Amino acid sequence: QVQLVESGGGLVQAGGSLRLSCAASGIIFRFVAMEWYRQAPGKQRELVAAISIGGSTNYADSVKGRFTISRDNAKNTVYLQMNSLKPEDRAVYYCHTGWGGTDYWGEGTQVTVSS
Repeated sequence: QVQLVESGGGLVQAGGSLRLSCAASGIIFRFVAMEWYRQAPGKQRELVAAISIGGSTNYADSVKGRFTISRDNAKNTVYLQMNSLKPEDRAVYYCHTGWGGTDYWGEGTQVTVSS
């Protein structure tokens, strides 16, 4: 059974930092790409950052230079370091991967940024 469990969300002031974690189980972690998505109230879910099997990364333009995605294959965990947070970063952040032709999502972690 594939499970993705996010943690690390919370309330932070603008300009602050948070580090999200996503622990994966039920998959061979080192063989999958991982992504972070977010969904703000009233908006569609959007891709924030992605990391390939080999460690290549991609970011949404809105977070480039502020967010960093990384992975620890020994811990089956992907991280999202978020710096210089802005009120518009407020959203539920979701971890995602694909395995065996199926998409898997975590339940999400709330990030709130106060101005």
